[in-house]
Amino acid sequence: MNDILFLVGSVPVTWGKVVLGMAVVSLVLLVLVTVLLLRTRRERALEAAVSGERAREMDDKVAELTRIQAEMTGRMQTIAEVFGSRQSDFVRLISERIDGLQHRVGQGLEATTQRQTENLSKLNERLAVIDAAQKNLTDLTGEIVGLKDILANKQSRGAYGQGRMEAIIRDGLPNGAFEFQPTLSNRTRPDCIVRLPGDSRGLVIDAKFPLEGFSQFREAKGDDARKQAASRVRNDMLVHVKDISEKYFIAGETQDMAMMFVPAESIYADLAEHFDDVIQKAHRARIVIVSPSLLALAVQVMQALVRDARVREEARVIQVEVQKLLEDIERLDSRVAKLDAHFRQAQEDVGQIRISTEKIVKRGERIETLEFEDGDAQVRAEILRLQRA
Repeated sequence: MNDILFLVGSVPVTWGKVVLGMAVVSLVLLVLVTVLLLRTRRERALEAAVSGERAREMDDKVAELTRIQAEMTGRMQTIAEVFGSRQSDFVRLISERIDGLQHRVGQGLEATTQRQTENLSKLNERLAVIDAAQKNLTDLTGEIVGLKDILANKQSRGAYGQGRMEAIIRDGLPNGAFEFQPTLSNRTRPDCIVRLPGDSRGLVIDAKFPLEGFSQFREAKGDDARKQAASRVRNDMLVHVKDISEKYFIAGETQDMAMMFVPAESIYADLAEHFDDVIQKAHRARIVIVSPSLLALAVQVMQALVRDARVREEARVIQVEVQKLLEDIERLDSRVAKLDAHFRQAQEDVGQIRISTEKIVKRGERIETLEFEDGDAQVRAEILRLQRA
């Protein structure tokens, strides 16, 4: 053991030193191998712990994704149920509104048809009254002799003229359109006032007619007597025209035109034939002289005005109802547009939800197919990508 093997410089190296050195080297190598084994064992244990932790985290992630997917499925079912109930409510509301609209339109048309039927029946009645009045006028032509006796008395003549005028007015106009013997603001009382639609002023009709001059004019024999009678007729007529213009023309209360009623067609014919200047002066004084037939014709014109006014009123009522109907339709259209916008928005939201669920499903599938043997870097990158998503 003490034999010298070789010299290192001036230091001799023996077998004992070599054996001792090799033992020391072996011991050092053994210690190094032990340390390396322990370190490798510790690293494997650490890697196993990290792998278990990562596996637990992935299980938690998958469970969370499953829970979110189940929750989204429940919400989608709830949304579908809500949409179904809203759609049924919308259909019911539209049906109710359309039924109500049809009912109101049907009632309006039925009421309008009924009113038109009533107006036509009344028109037929009035035409029948006019035919009867014309027949009566024809009959009256043959009763002039009896009329002369009646007209000879001033009071009887006034009552007769008033009666004929009232009969013509009553037959041709509704009750609210005329008034007999009213008292004006100047305390005068005309025989009749007719109220025209759309005008608060009344149209005066006077039934007092000076007949004495006409009687003398018809009975006159000779030119002088006839001239005197004609002069009296002109004087009486102009005086009566002046009285009417002074008494019955009230600004804001009566029309600026009045009517003088002549109760017999023959008297009016004589007046038109022999006293045209009187008629012209009366026209200039805004007084129209009318016979029974002309008064009936004027009453028919007034009746047409009243009827037109009523038709306009009914037309305004129909126009108002149609306007309300159009407003209801516009409101319905706007509400339908809003509901359509809500439906489109809901469809877009459902589409976005479907996209999110598809992404979640795809990511879950990718998570299920992940392999963790490729190294920690790929696992960390995938986990970070999932967390950012």
